Amino acid sequence: MRVFMQTQAVGADAPRYYQIVLQQDLLGGWTLFREWGQQGTHRASSKSEVYLERDAAMAAFERARDAQLGRGFRIMFSQGFEGPR
Repeated sequence: MRVFMQTQAVGADAPRYYQIVLQQDLLGGWTLFREWGQQGTHRASSKSEVYLERDAAMAAFERARDAQLGRGFRIMFSQGFEGPR
């Protein structure tokens, strides 16, 4: 699953972005990758977390997404969302 979000450009400043990716690993665990920075610059930060259970990983994904939506980011692209299991 992947969500790419960004803010609106303010003046001459490029928009900021935030990307969240959730992937299952080869051993059945889940890795949550987060990356953020400013469009058009080489400065970016990232963080990854590993979860053993899908439900815990999904909850962390949704918390990260909702936190950024609350900070003014807008979803520009999403991929791989499924219904509940």
